[in-house]
This record gives sequence, C-alpha cells and structure tokens, in this order.
Amino acid sequence: MGLLSGLLGNASEADSGKTEELLADSLIEGEVIEKAYQVIRDMFVFTNKRLILVDKQGVTGSKMEILTISYNKITKFSKESAGHFDMDAELKLWIGSETEPLVKEFKAGDNINEVYRIISKYTL
Repeated sequence: MGLLSGLLGNASEADSGKTEELLADSLIEGEVIEKAYQVIRDMFVFTNKRLILVDKQGVTGSKMEILTISYNKITKFSKESAGHFDMDAELKLWIGSETEPLVKEFKAGDNINEVYRIISKYTL
C-alpha cells in the first residue's frame, strides 16, 4: 500500500497471512477470510460468515477494537467505480436501520467488483 494512498484514506488489499494471524483468536471454526483491505493500520475483512472491522488504536497500534457486522444486517450496498478524473472507487454499506452508510475508499488498482461480489454472495 502506498503511504500517500493510505494517508488519503484509500484502502489497499492486505496480506492474507498476516490478516489470518492477526484474527486467529477471533475467527470461528469453518470461517475463511475471503478478502482483507487495509487503510494505514485499520482493516476491514470479509469472511464467509461476516464483515470484520479492525481499528488499531494508540501510538503502537497494539490496542485494537474488532467490530463484527453480520451480513444479514447489511440492508443495502453500493459501489462507485473509479473514473478518468476520480481515481478512487467507493463502497457504501447501510447497516441495520442506520441512515448514513459506512463508506470505504478503494484505490483504482484494487478490484472493488470482487468485494461487491463477496457482499452480494453473502447478503442476497
């Protein structure tokens, strides 16, 4: 992941081995990581069971919050692809009865269509 891209809040694909190691104590039997994306130190991880948001906190990042969003709580979702002048793609997830979506930015090289298919697979 490029530092500038990360500082701008864009996500890039995370290393699956490191992600599995980080979440080893949180994954349940039969749960498989489909894709993981990282924004500086924070991550969002799509498994075959749920969406996991990892918020690393503090100076060292050793303290972290792990938030689980069950796929059945995602009421709607959308994607906006990158264009000629806007080089970032955007994923929006509406959770439960929340009126404002959870928004994640993807840099142009990351395949937002893959993530969209994962969400579609588990929510439809």
